[in-house]
Amino acid sequence: MRTTREQRMATQTIDLPFEPASVREARRLLAADMAAAGVQDTERADLLVVVSELVGNALRHARPLESGSVRVMWRVLPEEVEVAVADGGAPTAPRADRPPFAALSGRGLGIVDALAETWGVEGAGTDHQLVWAVVPRGSLRRHGDSERSGG
Repeated sequence: MRTTREQRMATQTIDLPFEPASVREARRLLAADMAAAGVQDTERADLLVVVSELVGNALRHARPLESGSVRVMWRVLPEEVEVAVADGGAPTAPRADRPPFAALSGRGLGIVDALAETWGVEGAGTDHQLVWAVVPRGSLRRHGDSERSGG
């Protein structure tokens, strides 16, 4: 039997209602758990953007799980944080696009791609899809914050 990323990584798992307010709730719960785990504010910023994009994309483009919810999972490791969102699948596989400049949407997974070390999709085209990302700890410093802050 194949072990999925969801089965391997889930340290914290939460099912949220399949509604827009769940983006804010996912951010709140993840931020609180990261603070309790000793993850610094500067290390959390990219992670909170990533979870917002993953949950938001699930709500916009996919169906809910059988329970009517969306599942958010995360695990804190010394060098990175893994985050994943499970939903009931979508007609098309998630992909990072390059929308036209004037487009009002379509940048979510491009943002995830820029902030995460790696990301992927399991179960695309099925009734249980998992979109995951690995965000390195201290990623803001790697994105150039140390130069902007004079450090």
